[in-house]
Amino acid sequence: MSVSPSSAPSLAFVAAATPVARAARVALEKRYGSVTPAKADIIVALGGDGLMLHTLHNNIRRRTPIFGMNLGTVGFLLNQYRASGLLARLKAAREVMLTPLRMVATTTRGQRHEVVAINEVSLLRSSRQTARIAVAVDGQMRLPDLHCDGVLVATPAGSTAYNLSAHGPIIPLGAGLLALTPINAFRPRRWRGALLPHQSRVEFTVLDPRKRPVAAAADSVEISNISKVTVTEANDIQLPLLFDPEHDLEERILKEQFAP
Repeated sequence: MSVSPSSAPSLAFVAAATPVARAARVALEKRYGSVTPAKADIIVALGGDGLMLHTLHNNIRRRTPIFGMNLGTVGFLLNQYRASGLLARLKAAREVMLTPLRMVATTTRGQRHEVVAINEVSLLRSSRQTARIAVAVDGQMRLPDLHCDGVLVATPAGSTAYNLSAHGPIIPLGAGLLALTPINAFRPRRWRGALLPHQSRVEFTVLDPRKRPVAAAADSVEISNISKVTVTEANDIQLPLLFDPEHDLEERILKEQFAP
């Protein structure tokens, strides 16, 4: 990310609803000035990973670089919070491009929904009974009847989120892979998921959707009573994130693989 030395970039500040994030926003706007996100050269997000995902989704059409500062819990997609020296940090920041997923979900009533996901697309059972889902990759049936609580497809950036909690693999950003991970698979009992080329087309068909209803979620957007879901990489969308050189996202993902 390059910032002209002759003029400071115009900044927009967005904050989580917590008191600490709101107070930080007021202080930073007073110190550095602010514009609306639509007019900003850089958006500064103050909060946790949830706020960052929300900001990324709001920025899909504008695709303005986002520099996050952690005022939440984990803050995997954010830098350390410091009020001082922000303009110098932005000038030195490294840019990472995230490519989201595109989910096309069809409900049992034939309604079609298209949603973009930064982290993952997940299918989850909506009743006490296990879901039964057929899984095809690039038109070839791979699992004709998966009995499970659910199944998900995660991006590299999302591989350390819900995917990791479901015992899925951590994927380096440059690996060119997606994670296909079951959630409490009952049959086949030994199936632990798969790594797929990033250009793969994954199709889920819900078997017996009325008796065993399933919902699909793209990050925080949930569609109930689905019959079929197709997941592909949204390679027409590139979302720029900015990181301090010492807080490189690629390095953080690598470190997660060696965490005790």
